[in-house]
Amino acid sequence: MRIVFMGTPQFAVPTLSAIVGAGHEVVAAYTRAPRPAGRGMAERSSPVELAAKRFGIEVVTPPTLRGDEGVERFVGHAAHVAVVVAYGLILPKTILELPAFGCLNLHASLLP
Repeated sequence: MRIVFMGTPQFAVPTLSAIVGAGHEVVAAYTRAPRPAGRGMAERSSPVELAAKRFGIEVVTPPTLRGDEGVERFVGHAAHVAVVVAYGLILPKTILELPAFGCLNLHASLLP
């Protein structure tokens, strides 16, 4: 199954690892761009970016998913499903409708 993974914090890494371990093809990992952190304010990559690179997965860090460029890039992945775990951006309806079998959102807390 072709999967686009979308997540940012350490909380999302075990899910990415499980998907890869199950033998699915993760065609891209969307995560937030590196940000300044720590005393020296050096840019730090997200835990998902680091994990995706270890697995040899393409990392995508768009500032937004709205607009033609973001949609066209997502379409290019030809994903069967998107798995979202604490990504950090709200997905527009156009993105939600693209994967053949839809999107799965895992959330750390109860939702209303």
